[in-house]
Amino acid sequence: MKENSEQILVSRLLQKEEAAWKELFEAHSGSLAYVCSRYIIDRDQVNDVLQNSFIKMFRSIDSFEYRGKGSLKAWITRIAVNEALKHIKQNADFKIITDENDIPDIESEEEPDLDEISEQEIMEIIRTLPDGYRTVFNLFVFEEKSHKDIAEILGIAENSSASQFHRAKAMLARKIKEYKMSKTAQYE
Repeated sequence: MKENSEQILVSRLLQKEEAAWKELFEAHSGSLAYVCSRYIIDRDQVNDVLQNSFIKMFRSIDSFEYRGKGSLKAWITRIAVNEALKHIKQNADFKIITDENDIPDIESEEEPDLDEISEQEIMEIIRTLPDGYRTVFNLFVFEEKSHKDIAEILGIAENSSASQFHRAKAMLARKIKEYKMSKTAQYE
């Protein structure tokens, strides 16, 4: 059976071939920066986390096990997400609201209306959510983590994770509605 290009790249990475690392960086740095920017707003901090992610990849490549097409991308994405989470937990400004009394009531549980709004615009709106909301939302939606997993990752109660997610979703729906109304007003 013939090796695919990903398997060949993994073999080269395992041999610590410099050109292979450059190839990996060039092929994936953009998508990994995008992943990091879902969690971290500041561009310089995103770049720091991205750099730390590649260092972590380099140091731990020996533990990588090829499990089929896409497994390398899944592994490097997981490292980038973990490094982003590590960064935000170490950031003194990061706060997950754990006291339910500190969470403002958000009136509805409506689903966001995503018609006529681009993915890029949605991602920009997600980036405006408060840190805790955004982090839980991203872990639940994009990383497909359960609230139990999120609670363990962030060191919070499982019901706090679920509450943060539902409030993030309601806030996102409101922000998308406001965005669409402002766009409509511009064209009238």
